[in-house]
Amino acid sequence: MPGPIAITMGDAAGIGPEVTLKLLSDEKLSDRPIVIGDVGVIERTARQLNLTADVVALDHPKDAASMPGRVEVIAAGDVLGDIAIGKVNAACGAAAYAYIRKAIELAKAREISAIVTAPIHKEALSAAGVPYPGHTEMLADFGGAGETAMMLANDQLRVVLVTIHCALRDAIDRITIQSELAAIRLAHSGAQSFGIKTPRVAVAGLNPHAGEGGLFGREEIEIIAPAIAQARDEGIDASGPWAGDTVFMQARQGRFDVVVAQYHDQGLIPVKYLGLEEGVNITLGLPFIRTSPDHGTAFDIAGQGIADPSSMRTALNQAIRLIAARAQSHEDA
Repeated sequence: MPGPIAITMGDAAGIGPEVTLKLLSDEKLSDRPIVIGDVGVIERTARQLNLTADVVALDHPKDAASMPGRVEVIAAGDVLGDIAIGKVNAACGAAAYAYIRKAIELAKAREISAIVTAPIHKEALSAAGVPYPGHTEMLADFGGAGETAMMLANDQLRVVLVTIHCALRDAIDRITIQSELAAIRLAHSGAQSFGIKTPRVAVAGLNPHAGEGGLFGREEIEIIAPAIAQARDEGIDASGPWAGDTVFMQARQGRFDVVVAQYHDQGLIPVKYLGLEEGVNITLGLPFIRTSPDHGTAFDIAGQGIADPSSMRTALNQAIRLIAARAQSHEDA
């Protein structure tokens, strides 16, 4: 049986350790996660926040006691020692990468039931020589999945991205019938994981007004529409391409269950505009569950004790719901 949920600590110079400890300080948590990170950083952060926390190093998730007031940490990566908070640090980037790799290893072995990832910093990863710009790409390579996609979700919107962390010029080149169809399929199955049996999948256009019949670009005609047609042939209730400036509003009003967006900012701006504290990042297509808060490392406020753990709490709650839904689907199958 899978073990506890694990939180990866994220970049130690950011707010990841703080929001993780603030979440774990809630004695009413019914599912108490373990932390994969740096024991010393967790201890120092607890002192800085004036939190009474019994920080305990674990060798294995099965050793977790899951007790209020206890923060259980599985160490990974090199010990960081004293670091400058709020600054890009290659050592922090390398350590954050090690936490993620350890979490994936444990999740694939079914020793943890889900991963909740605190934010990492792309510049720190790059400085450490890590060849990945973000969590989703690492999870895609090491998570044991054929196809993956990023879903951003809150109570009003669910959005799945065709392309993620790349230049906008490169994103256009990466939009193919194959990548489009993969995102539509994952949007369909991802929405089903929320308990929606027959999701209504809206596909946003790439160009203004969804290309206006080819006047503003032919991607909708030559790529997006054929992918939608193929998805419909597979039994997916997909429609579009819809104009990107109105489709999210229509989804929020209840016309669609999930929107496939073509590039990073097209999809994330509408979700984040509705509130970072309620947004959750979910990686679709993995053999295990991964969620994360919908904010970054927030170097500008790191170390000040003012970071809000609400989005981390939402990410944990979403992981718990997805675990329950997956278990139910296995029972029904």
